[in-house]
Amino acid sequence: DKEFVHRDTPQNNLDVKFDFTPDNYKRVNAITAMYPEGHKTAAVIPLLDLAQRQHQGWLPLSAMNKVAEVLKMPRMRVYE
Repeated sequence: DKEFVHRDTPQNNLDVKFDFTPDNYKRVNAITAMYPEGHKTAAVIPLLDLAQRQHQGWLPLSAMNKVAEVLKMPRMRVYE
């Protein structure tokens, strides 16, 4: 079996910056507000979808890391 791991590319590595737009931060807040305190991490899929839509249909590593940061959860949980 082959091992599936992230391999950096010029367009997809830790040095590529990603941040939500101001309008999308409003959406982030609206989405996370739908989840009760202590369960905000349940918003991971909707936030990944939002990040992917912002980034023209694909999800770079830096966007996944931003979602982890916003939800205060380990990056690995987002990758899973």
